[in-house]
Amino acid sequence: MLEGARQALDHFGTDRPLFIGVTVLTSLVKEDLKEVGVSSQPEEQVSKLAFLAQESGLDGVVCSAAETKLLRVQLPDNFVLVTPGIRRPEDVSGDQKRIMGPAEAIQNGSNFLVIGRPITGADFPDDALAEFNSAVANVS
Repeated sequence: MLEGARQALDHFGTDRPLFIGVTVLTSLVKEDLKEVGVSSQPEEQVSKLAFLAQESGLDGVVCSAAETKLLRVQLPDNFVLVTPGIRRPEDVSGDQKRIMGPAEAIQNGSNFLVIGRPITGADFPDDALAEFNSAVANVS
């Protein structure tokens, strides 16, 4: 199914969108996985699903920033890692259980950060966005 979906994008040529799969939601921990019949640790499950995605021709995956360092060792450098659950120390974690700061996420190998409620729920969203941009501006 993943390979078929990937092939459906071929007609876009070089203008095709990135094909990104989802691994384990950042709102889930081991106990949550166990409830749905997955006995492995979140990191193990993310790794399995990322390998499956890569073997099926996907361009990358959505994963917690906690797994990016491991995936950078296991997968090609051009495999895209999209990471939600990005929070500053003062941000409420909400339903997000596997979170990380923006600079650390980039240092661990994240290509794209997904930052929602810490910006959209802020009293001053423009200021919050500027803080996140500043936090990653000089990270390599």
